[in-house]
Amino acid sequence: MNADVLIVGGGPVGLYLAAVLLRQGVSVRVLERKIARNHHSRAIGIHPPALAALDQLGIARRMVAEGVPIRSGLAVSRGRTVGHMPFAGVSEAFPFVLSLPQYRTEQLLEEQVHALDSGALVRGMEVLDVAYDDGTASVSAKPAGGAAQGSSTFRASIVIGSDGPRSRIRDLIGVPVRRKTYPDHYVMGDFADHPEFGGRAVLFLESGGIVESFPLPGSVRRWVVRLGKPGAGATPEVLARLVADRTGIHPEAATNTMLSAFSVRSSVARRTVAGRVILVGDAAHEISPIGGQGMNLGWLDAQALAPLIVRTVTGRHTPEDFRDYERGRYQAALRARRQAEINMLLGRPLPAPVLAFRNSVMGAAAASPVINQWVAGRFTMQHEFDASFVSGSSSRSCPG
Repeated sequence: MNADVLIVGGGPVGLYLAAVLLRQGVSVRVLERKIARNHHSRAIGIHPPALAALDQLGIARRMVAEGVPIRSGLAVSRGRTVGHMPFAGVSEAFPFVLSLPQYRTEQLLEEQVHALDSGALVRGMEVLDVAYDDGTASVSAKPAGGAAQGSSTFRASIVIGSDGPRSRIRDLIGVPVRRKTYPDHYVMGDFADHPEFGGRAVLFLESGGIVESFPLPGSVRRWVVRLGKPGAGATPEVLARLVADRTGIHPEAATNTMLSAFSVRSSVARRTVAGRVILVGDAAHEISPIGGQGMNLGWLDAQALAPLIVRTVTGRHTPEDFRDYERGRYQAALRARRQAEINMLLGRPLPAPVLAFRNSVMGAAAASPVINQWVAGRFTMQHEFDASFVSGSSSRSCPG
């Protein structure tokens, strides 16, 4: 099977890139190993620059209508508000962080791809090998769980590895990664909402460690609790009790619809462009979930890459295009990792006197409109939009 572009991985980043390219007349095949979509909420936060990218596909407004626009955040400690962060000034079009379950985001993107080419997404395919030279690339794949002799070969001008943090494509082309592990462990779960918070995000800065809380559609609220050790085996009852012990708020364990424990690590690929094979999203950079940057960063990768792909398949690209892209996205990944590290640092346990001092500093900073606006821009990844705007036309000229 031949196409201009072959995308390995049918998650939110791969589907977004496929839709953008299909709208420009580029033929695309997306190989996805899973037969069916994961229906857990997983990544929920969509930042303003990513919403602007999604708006180029005409689906951002529908996403906003279905999701919860988080227009401000509160920092609370020992029952007292120590800071308030409005997002009103971070973007004209999308002055909020949108909360929408990942499965719904993927559904909307898949519908867009299907409407453009009903055969573009090929589910149930497991990659065996990838090959490339100066002008073409190919991927051999077999039905997931099937015999190798049933394999097929897909040929394209470019192969995109969008297959997650344990990327098979990255391993096959031999790209090393810089990995870091952190002493941070979390358990999170979705419960029936507590209406007193409305559409706000709330960070509870407590001496035992941070508790984060975010609204979801359908009167659901996510709770994330930092732990001192891995949380494997945690139950809804355990998470609800941890939230209650640190915040005084009691989620109803019986209403839990998702529960997940994770320990934090990061990885950044040392290269993202290897001939005709390009890594995007988590295949290029795995970032701590704390701060909700990973999926958004992947969309911004794809937004910057799309016009280069269009120029490549029409014979108008130059090698410098991809070198500039690779440098720019590598720096973006390092910025996102640093921001995630700051987010985790702020959530670690502190002795009560140190916590009180930090809270007073945060309160003073929050009272300054200039500082508050700067922090809000960092939190919502608006610096990524600004960096792209300054660096050149590649991400701004993404066709849509």
